Amino acid sequence: MLVGGEVVDLQETNNMNIDESNKTNEKKEKNESATLTTNNVPSSDQPTVAAAGESSPQLSKFCSECGAKISARAEACPKCGARLATATGGEHNKTTAALLALFLGGIGAHKFYLGRTGMGLLYLAFCWTLIPALISLVEGIQFLSMSESEFALKYR
Repeated sequence: MLVGGEVVDLQETNNMNIDESNKTNEKKEKNESATLTTNNVPSSDQPTVAAAGESSPQLSKFCSECGAKISARAEACPKCGARLATATGGEHNKTTAALLALFLGGIGAHKFYLGRTGMGLLYLAFCWTLIPALISLVEGIQFLSMSESEFALKYR
């Protein structure tokens, strides 16, 4: 074939294109195999899944505010920014604290439940004045209106 005053062999051009394509495919395969081998090696930063029969650590959890799936080691939700409660014992239930405040708040039951013994004794000492009952009524409503993360930051 004659192109621009030069004779070009189409078969030779086609062979050169095939060679370049094969070299590109070989490079891609090498990169993919290198990626697979590095991903199969457990890192100290990445949690590993235990074999069947072994107790495996929890790899993820859900945000109590927005419901997003997050890392089990996260301290705050990356999506909504809510602080997450840590499972270090001493966790108190918001609903239980609210019910105690509404029904037994006059004697400071919710304060004892939340670990604020001094305030509980103060409520108990002045329960005959009904002032602690009025205060605990307001606190019970506050407990019910605050989010789980706010409650966790303040009382856990």
